[in-house]
Amino acid sequence: MKTEQQTPHWIPCPVCNEKTDVKVYADTALFNFPLRCPHCHKETLINVFQLKMAEVEKQNQKSP
Repeated sequence: MKTEQQTPHWIPCPVCNEKTDVKVYADTALFNFPLRCPHCHKETLINVFQLKMAEVEKQNQKSP
């Protein structure tokens, strides 16, 4: 019997909501992770902590 910590969860794409190739567990932590979707081919920076995913806000930085 698998516990919640041993059960894999697949990360959905924040753009098209399809399942990606990245799997996480309850104790996985990702920060500024470049998630690339195999379906819509978009790349998005995400944070994942305790199975909660959040898209990283893009900062408008002007180069000198």
